Amino acid sequence: MNQLDMVARAERVSRSEDWPRAAREWQAVVGLNPVNGVYWDRLAQALFSTGDHAGALVAYQRAEALGVWPVRGPERLPLASIFPGEIWYRIACCHARLGDTERALAALATALRRQLRDLDRLATDPDLAALRDDPRLRDLLGGGDHSELSRVDGWRGDLRVLRREIERRTPFRDVVDAALDAAVDDLDRAIPDLSDARIVVGMWRLLRRLGDGHARIDTRQAFAEWSRCLPVWFFQFDEGLFIPQAEPRHENLLGARVLAVDGRPVPEVIEALDPLLTRDNEYGPVANAPVWMRQPVFLHAVGVARDPGEVTLTLRMTDGGVDDVTLAAEPTAEPHPWPRRSPTSLRLTDGPAYLRDVDDRYWFEYLPTENLVYFQFNAILDKPGEPLATFYERLFAAVDEHAAPLVVDLRWNGGGNTLLAEPLVHHVIRRDRVNRRGGLFVITGRNTFSAAQNTATLLDRHTQAVFVGEPTGSSPNFVGETVPFRLPYSGVEVNVSDLYWQTSWPIDRRAALAPDIYAPPTFAAYRAGRDPAMDAIVAHLSSTSGNFPEVA
Repeated sequence: MNQLDMVARAERVSRSEDWPRAAREWQAVVGLNPVNGVYWDRLAQALFSTGDHAGALVAYQRAEALGVWPVRGPERLPLASIFPGEIWYRIACCHARLGDTERALAALATALRRQLRDLDRLATDPDLAALRDDPRLRDLLGGGDHSELSRVDGWRGDLRVLRREIERRTPFRDVVDAALDAAVDDLDRAIPDLSDARIVVGMWRLLRRLGDGHARIDTRQAFAEWSRCLPVWFFQFDEGLFIPQAEPRHENLLGARVLAVDGRPVPEVIEALDPLLTRDNEYGPVANAPVWMRQPVFLHAVGVARDPGEVTLTLRMTDGGVDDVTLAAEPTAEPHPWPRRSPTSLRLTDGPAYLRDVDDRYWFEYLPTENLVYFQFNAILDKPGEPLATFYERLFAAVDEHAAPLVVDLRWNGGGNTLLAEPLVHHVIRRDRVNRRGGLFVITGRNTFSAAQNTATLLDRHTQAVFVGEPTGSSPNFVGETVPFRLPYSGVEVNVSDLYWQTSWPIDRRAALAPDIYAPPTFAAYRAGRDPAMDAIVAHLSSTSGNFPEVA
């Protein structure tokens, strides 16, 4: 039996959880290949499961020294050990099971320094039961019971946890400095005089310093009333901030331009929100500020709104007149941005294809008049019934059948799983008719973010795609990951990224992926039911037959 067959057999046995046999199989594997960290990790898991904690300790130490990455092949194993700190956590469990408290605590401290993600299990994992009453374990977790603390002490404890997590998760970034510490100290001193909402706003200001567009605070569970939103949606078009969507009783406001909020001109409102708007670049806030403007509680906390429950909008109506309209915030499941569909709301127009099915993760259609295959890619996540791998086959069968250029529309795509986008790039690369200038167009915008940014960057780096629309809402290389944690006193959920995505070259310092053809969204085009990006693609193909000049 060759080595790969031995690995496949050992993996099958591990999956059956026949751990004594799995340990023997993996021992044979590492005997022939002692330089692959994955194999040592699998051996360690099997040994630990049989109760051989000393043997597992040795294997985990070897895996940690070599590093672990999923096995290449049809089944890329999603091993938890690839994450920072995970193997050190397992080493700690081995020491704890062996009764070596000092080494177990030291290994846990190393795991925390190396960005161990899930800290909650330290308090419940039976493998660490021997450490449960040790005060040093509570110190590692940031203290004990927060339920008996006063409001001021509770919020100050939350602030300490936030500061600790920022430091733990960002060792590869120069963001934890004297300025951050001074800002933390300033907020700590101010807590007794601040409302809960203003304390959270202060925490948002700390996150804003991180250069991390994924950094955010979710208050929906801890402070459900803060999720109340205005019954209208805002969007920043080239001409200004407009209302393209509203609840039916406010249909008369559709198409109105927003001039002021509680007497404050829109640019001043955005300026007041700016210190809270976490971002990878300056295009992200263009997408995010209109979402914040739907929540009076935060407008009030930054000094814009007079009341945390309502605002008065100064609007230029579609007939040219100017009116003041007072709107109260209403319960909502999530303050999602336009144009995500609300089951009860109305849009000014649903005319352009790019607005028709934005809540569908992915779909395509053939446009016979333009001879284009239009693919709207809104989320990089599998759909029930048709996973992306199957969808790609159907999509490119249509591209091949019609011998048509392909348009990939990422302008509303906020991310998902980057690994699910890689086959899209592979399909393009295999087709000379598509992988040429004029054979593939990619529409991007301010909402192209996270895994969608990675997808755009992969297409930019590996294909001849022509980019159309707006700059992306993130950078070709960026900090980003969703690994939230909960602040123990308030229950507020916070996210701080712990990964750096270098999808482009190390020297690529672009703030965004800029389009080859700039076609920003305008209110005039929206109202007329036109799509500036698709109009630009069709105009280009009509005028040049799809050929692009080579750029040196």
